[in-house]
Amino acid sequence: MKSEDYEIMNEVEYDIAWCPGCGNYPIRKVMQQVLAELKIKFQNVVFVSGIGQAAKMPHYLKVNGFNGLHGRALPPAIAIKSANPDLTVIAESGDGCMYGEGGNHFLHTILRNPDITMLVHNNMVYGLTKGQASPTSRKGFVTSVQTTGRGGVTNQPFNPLALAISLGASFVARAFIGDNEESKEIMKQAIQHKGFSFVDVFQPCVTYNHLNTYQWYKENTYYLPEDHDISSQTDALTKALEDDKYPLGIFYVRDNVSTFEEDSGIYEEDAKPLFQREVDKKKLKKLIDSLADGL
Repeated sequence: MKSEDYEIMNEVEYDIAWCPGCGNYPIRKVMQQVLAELKIKFQNVVFVSGIGQAAKMPHYLKVNGFNGLHGRALPPAIAIKSANPDLTVIAESGDGCMYGEGGNHFLHTILRNPDITMLVHNNMVYGLTKGQASPTSRKGFVTSVQTTGRGGVTNQPFNPLALAISLGASFVARAFIGDNEESKEIMKQAIQHKGFSFVDVFQPCVTYNHLNTYQWYKENTYYLPEDHDISSQTDALTKALEDDKYPLGIFYVRDNVSTFEEDSGIYEEDAKPLFQREVDKKKLKKLIDSLADGL
């Protein structure tokens, strides 16, 4: 497989709507490389997104895509994987969509542990709606809404890694898309992991966030040391709470944890994907009638 196999922009009549220099471009490029190196055919991968600039990704890759409601990428991603476990399912959207509107789904998806990957474009700002603070904006960040006169952002920023680790997510990582090779390896390991994989990706917004730039991320991040114990929840949480400089890399991994699809019992006796199974119309009618009787 080649990264060009996932290129769709030369086949469609629309253009990419991201601003020049946007960090979404290298995420798109790296994802094409990831899928090619993992030899995942475009027919066998599904990107599921919500609303926002990052959520446009399914339109810009030659893959199956589902573009849903704001903050609602994870529920259909779980359903798609449950209906066809043979698919590689990647739920991706921005920090506002996944952590703000979608925060409740984030919590419960961690606990369910479906075998999907959650990829979040984290630029610490709302890019689609022109520069308001997002859940991950740093305290003091000034926007057109959180103004200088009001002290900028007054909230403590949401810490998605600390939350995921504390709830026992089975794969937790952070990347900076300015480091393409390192980001690629992190994403590859996330997709290959069996269970819920979560990757927070620092991705600069060059139009509406002039604080958290490519250079800022370079100066304010570092990679976890090689001897970091990814099996230790305590060590991972300690690292996730650092914010003087943000650690990058794989924080925490739990292997051999049963997935949502396995725990559901759907495939205990029949490995055939749900969409390929015949519907027992008599049982279905009996169920519908029983529900009608209860009304």
